[in-house]
Amino acid sequence: MEKFRRRMQETYKDVPLENYKDLWSWSVEHPEHFWSEVWDYTHIISSKKGSHVLDVHQPMDSIPVWFQEARLNFAENLLWCKSADKTAIIATGEGRDETSMSFAELYQQVLKFAEALKSQGVEKGDRVAAYIPHCTEAIIAMLATLSIGAIWSSTSPDFGVTGVLDRFTQIQPKVLISVNAVIYNGKTLDHLSKLKTVVQDLPCVQKVILIPFVGDIAHREDMEKEILYSVTWSDFINTIPDDLLPSEIQFAQVPFHHPAFILFSSGTTGLPKCIVHSGGGLLLQLKKEHVLHGNMGPEDVFFYYTTTGWMMWNWLVAGLSVGATLVVWDGSPFKPSPLHLWQLADKWKVTHFGTSAKYLQSLQEAKVYPNKTCDLSTLKAVYSTGSPLKPESFDFVYQSIKKDVMLGSITGGTDICSLFAGHNVSLPVYRGEIQCVCLGMHIQAWAEEGKAVYAQAGDLVCVTPFPCMPVAMYGDDAQQSKYKAAYFDVYPHVWYHGDFVWINPDTGGVVMLGRSDGTLNPNGVRFGSAEIYNVVDRLHDAEGIEDSLCVGQKIKGEDDERVVLFLKMKEGHAVTDGLVQRLKTMIRQELSPRHVPAFILPIADIPYTINGKKVEVAVKKILSGKKVVATGTLANPESLELFYDIEALAQ
Repeated sequence: MEKFRRRMQETYKDVPLENYKDLWSWSVEHPEHFWSEVWDYTHIISSKKGSHVLDVHQPMDSIPVWFQEARLNFAENLLWCKSADKTAIIATGEGRDETSMSFAELYQQVLKFAEALKSQGVEKGDRVAAYIPHCTEAIIAMLATLSIGAIWSSTSPDFGVTGVLDRFTQIQPKVLISVNAVIYNGKTLDHLSKLKTVVQDLPCVQKVILIPFVGDIAHREDMEKEILYSVTWSDFINTIPDDLLPSEIQFAQVPFHHPAFILFSSGTTGLPKCIVHSGGGLLLQLKKEHVLHGNMGPEDVFFYYTTTGWMMWNWLVAGLSVGATLVVWDGSPFKPSPLHLWQLADKWKVTHFGTSAKYLQSLQEAKVYPNKTCDLSTLKAVYSTGSPLKPESFDFVYQSIKKDVMLGSITGGTDICSLFAGHNVSLPVYRGEIQCVCLGMHIQAWAEEGKAVYAQAGDLVCVTPFPCMPVAMYGDDAQQSKYKAAYFDVYPHVWYHGDFVWINPDTGGVVMLGRSDGTLNPNGVRFGSAEIYNVVDRLHDAEGIEDSLCVGQKIKGEDDERVVLFLKMKEGHAVTDGLVQRLKTMIRQELSPRHVPAFILPIADIPYTINGKKVEVAVKKILSGKKVVATGTLANPESLELFYDIEALAQ
């Protein structure tokens, strides 16, 4: 980051770029200069860059075209290192032996898979989908797909059949890649029965590639009868004999805005949106985040605990573009022990360790202290996302993991498949805050249209274009109605992200306060659920609270709402009058009287998405009298039934 800042100061001598704040201001005020410089500094590989960067006069909601003349390939930028001596991927997981693959081997496997896809008739713009765990094969197949200009989309085996079909029926893949079984939390889970149903309901699929992920496929003939159009991974990747393979991958040179990935919104209350991301936009953005913000390079080893159904998988795999070694783990993060991932971090000499806020909180609650038994001397950064990282979790990382690590609390989302605010190697870490708004991302907190506020909660908006804006919603109409409704209906020509945010004017740090559509608004005072959670979490051990959910409920006959706090208690504990009073007193004293919930009620379970996010909006709709149809995105869809017809909330 500092090297880049100094180089920009030398190049643009008339602009004061004395610190990060100056650099950020320049990056959003002159996006055409900034992003062109990032392209050069991070060594984007292309057959043509061109001189056009951005028409700064084009409205943001018209989906501006970046680098209009450029031609490049996302996969080529991840496969530039062809060394046989440099490890590209280390992979393991529950019940799986450790394997490693060099960059040279990865390149050869991608070459073979790409040629096999071509022989199957896969062409530029076709969709290749994967219902697949976090494994080396997923990375190979993705890179091969993108190398020929086709589009990749993936989801993880923990999704149910309905959740998968809700996604893949919308994008009509030609090829589907999956596995025979997975192991999670010590149990072997058959996957073929789910896969069979998915394939039957996807008549668009012409070939199913099956990976023997757990053990072997004992009865291949039976498999081929059960799963239509199926072939094993080994047979498929060897479709073209070695002596007929080209010597190099023929990387399709496509426009900067050419579709590369389709990701899906959470879809907790309806069909997921099919968000189309360009290869050029994601490549430039993710290289900026890894190279500049994370100071990551070829000497680094990058781990992120993720699934293929979460955008952090894309974020992790982009580490190949800087020449880093990826560590791939599939299974429970607590098996065979809660310390296992940290022990593997020692073994693999991980430098950048990524996880979720919930995982760090779970370690803290379980009193697991990695630094007591692990060395972690190679660790430079710990990344956290998925939900706001609580201030106490900052303390835990520095006290119980490593005292001199960069704690990168990061935020962005599937909609941009990257970050709005995040880590920064050149800045200090402040307890409870994301370090900075990222370069080139002109976000603000708006109290109302056009009114940016600091040290005050507001809607997270982005007021100028950025390269990783989605290029479309797959299947949208000619007017791009779904796209505009998703991001530009609230404020004309300004990206509305759907999060509630607080920006510190002194440090430049950012605090995420929850979803805007789940924003609490009693008596016209808006605040995020995270403020309530931060108070409740401190009572977990003392009061036997296991989890909590805070939502707003519309008051009948009034243009107002009340705050309702649900508590899931540990076994042997109950929501007593004393606990309710203590909580209300703490919230009143530490926040304000208007933050105090009107009701604090027990609940047997709290709904989460498969990716570990609390589901507030669906519960808010239920409490407002609406019927919500649970989708395959929910990890525990039956929990929604608990929120209907609660007598205390009937009036």
